[in-house]
Amino acid sequence: MKLSRLLAASRWTARAASLFAVPLATAQVPSEAIRLNQVGFYPDGPKAAVVVAAPAGPFYLVRAGTADTVFAGTLGAQATWGPSGEAVRQATFTPLTAPGTYVLDIPGVGRSHPFRVGAGVHDAVARAALKSYYFQRTSAPVLPAHGGAWARPAGHPDLSVRVHPSAASASRPSGSVIAAPRGWYDAGDYNKYVVNSGIATATLLQFHEAYPAYTAALDVNLPESGNGVPDVLDEALWNVRWMLAMQDPADGGVYHKLTNANFDGWVMPHQATSTRYVVRKGTAAALNLAATAALAARVYAPYEGFAGLVDSLRAASFAAWRWARRNPSVVYNQGALNAAFDPDIVTGEYGDGTFADEFAWASMELYVTTRADSFLAATRPLQPVQLGVPWWGGVRTLGYYSLLTHRRALTAAVDTAALKTSFRSWANGLAGQRTASAYGVVMGAGGNGDFGWGSNSAAANQGVALLLAHRTFGGTAFRDAALANLDYLLGRNATGYSFVTGYGGRRVRFPHHRPSAADNVADPVPGFLVGGPNPGREDLSGCTQEGAAYPSTLPARAFLDHRCSYASNEVAINWNAPLVFLAAGLEASFSASGTPTDAGAEGRPPSPDAAPVVFPNPARGAAHVRVTLQAPTRVTVALYDALGRRVRTALDGAMRPAGEATFALDLAGLPAGAYVVRVATDRGASAATLVVTGR
Repeated sequence: MKLSRLLAASRWTARAASLFAVPLATAQVPSEAIRLNQVGFYPDGPKAAVVVAAPAGPFYLVRAGTADTVFAGTLGAQATWGPSGEAVRQATFTPLTAPGTYVLDIPGVGRSHPFRVGAGVHDAVARAALKSYYFQRTSAPVLPAHGGAWARPAGHPDLSVRVHPSAASASRPSGSVIAAPRGWYDAGDYNKYVVNSGIATATLLQFHEAYPAYTAALDVNLPESGNGVPDVLDEALWNVRWMLAMQDPADGGVYHKLTNANFDGWVMPHQATSTRYVVRKGTAAALNLAATAALAARVYAPYEGFAGLVDSLRAASFAAWRWARRNPSVVYNQGALNAAFDPDIVTGEYGDGTFADEFAWASMELYVTTRADSFLAATRPLQPVQLGVPWWGGVRTLGYYSLLTHRRALTAAVDTAALKTSFRSWANGLAGQRTASAYGVVMGAGGNGDFGWGSNSAAANQGVALLLAHRTFGGTAFRDAALANLDYLLGRNATGYSFVTGYGGRRVRFPHHRPSAADNVADPVPGFLVGGPNPGREDLSGCTQEGAAYPSTLPARAFLDHRCSYASNEVAINWNAPLVFLAAGLEASFSASGTPTDAGAEGRPPSPDAAPVVFPNPARGAAHVRVTLQAPTRVTVALYDALGRRVRTALDGAMRPAGEATFALDLAGLPAGAYVVRVATDRGASAATLVVTGR
C-alpha cells in the first residue's frame, strides 16, 4: 500500500481525536458527597454544586493541582430532595469566571472531581453525543480513521430480510425477501424499530432547524464530513433512508420493526448472524414515517443533489399518511402476534395503543412542509394545544416545536400568538421547578414521576423544551434552566455519576450496550447517554444472577452501572438525540458567534495530561510515544488495530512521576495500516494515530 494511501486512511484531525479524550479524576480520591457537573461550566453561566449531609460552613474553589484558593463562599441552607431522600446544601460559585481547571474543597467533606471553566466547555460532549450515531450504524464498518479504538467490521447488511407471517401481503408473501439496509441499532441490541427511529431522527432534524449556523460548522469526523451537508444531516440521512425502505410500496404501510426473533448474545455486530425479519405493519409506524419524512423533505430541500430524495420523502409521507387514515387503529401487540404466527418475536415491542398524538404530530409536520391547511383540519391539534415532554409514545409536542420554529411563515390556520402563550406558560412551569428543587435542577422537581425507564431522556427533553423557549422568548432564565439539566446529566444528581459515557470523573463504565461489552476495549464507546435512575428495576432478576445489586430503591438513586441493567444503564437512539440538542444547543447559545468554539486554549477541553506525540510517524519496526504528565499518575500506553483490538502494550498501569515521559512501542510483525495509540492516566485518556508501513 502506498504511503499516501496509508496517510489518507489515518485522517485524524485534532478535532476528531478530541472525541476520544476522556477526562478522569485527580489522584486524590474525590468525595462522592459532592455532586456537580464533572465536565465544567461557562464563564458567564450559572455554577453550582450540591453537597450531601454537609454541616453549615464555607467552601473553597481551588485551582486543580495546586493549593491556590481562587474563590470562597458559604454553603446554602439545608433542604431535602424528595426523589432521593437526601438532605443537601448548594454551593453556588457563579461569580468565578476565570478560565481554568478547578476542584471544589469543602472542609470536613473533601474535594470534588475536577472540572473546567471556559468557553466551549461542553463542545466535546456535544460532538461525542452526535458521533455516537456513527457507532450505531448498521450495514457499514466503523472505520479506524473515524472510530479510533472502537473501529469494527460492518454488521447486518440487511439486504436479505424475510417478511414475517404477520407482515405478509399479496405482493410480499410470508418468507419473501426484501432489502432494508442502513439505519441505526436502536439501543444496546442489534434491532431497528421505526417507532423509536421517528422521534430520534426528528429530534436531530429539529436541532438543525433551530441552530442552522451551528450545525453548518459542526464537524464530527464522519466518512461524509466535508461533503457540503452538515454532519448532523449526513448522520440523520443514514436512518432516514432505512425508514423509507421499511415502507411497502404497494400500499404505503410501514413495518413496525426489522429484527431478529430473539435478542443476540454479548457479541459484536458482525458476529450476530440470525435471520432477520420485518414484522407487522402498524398505525404508529406509518405515522412516524409520515411525520419524519415530511420534516426531512423540507430540511434536505435546500441542498444540491437532493431533489430526487426530497420527492421520494414527500411521496412516502403522503402514502404513509393515507395508509394511517385508512387504518387508524392497528396496534402492534406482540403477544397477540406470537399467539397467531411463527416464529415468535421477543425483541423490543414499542407497543402503543393510542395514536392521537402520532396523528397530531404527522399532521403538523405535513402542514409545515406543504402549507396545506387540510392536514390541520384533519386532526385539529391546536384545539387545544396539549404540551408535554416528548417520548416515543407521546410525540405530539414535536409538531408544536416545528410550528414554533416556522411560525413566521405559517398561514392563518395557526394562531401563532396563542401557541406562543401556551408554550411560554408550559416553559415557565418547567423553569420554575428549578428554583423549587433542592438540587437546583428541573429534573425531578415535579416529583417522582420524572423517574422511570429512560429517565435521563426526560431530563434531556426538558432541556430541549427550555432551549426552544429561550430561542422563542429570549432572556437567560430558560437557557439557565436547560443548563441545570445538563449539569444533572453530567454529575449533579443523586447517584454522583456522569451519565454520558467517556465524560466525567465518575462516569458510567459498563453500559448495557453489546459492542461496548464485546469489543475488548476497556472504555465503552463514548458519547452515549444511559437510561438513568429507574425504581421499576425490571432487570432485577437477571442482575441478581450476575451478582449485581441496585444501591437503592429510591426513585433518583435506583441506578446500577452494570451491563446487566437494561432498565437503568442501557443506551438508546431516542435518549441520545435530546442530549445532542441540549449540549450542542447550549454551546450555540453561549457562543458569541452561535457556531462551535474553535479548538485552542479556550476551545474544546483537552485531556488533563498532554495528548501523546508519536514519532516517527509513519513508522516501521518501532515507534516512540511522548506524553507530558501534570502529576504523578498511573499510565497505560497501548496500540489498537482497526478492529479495536489491543495489539501492543508499552506500559500497563505503572506509576510515573510528573513531567515528560517517553515510551517505546514494538511494531515488529504488525501489518501495514493505520493504528490508534491510546494513553490513559488517572487524569484522563487521549489518542493519536500511528501509520505502520510494514513488517
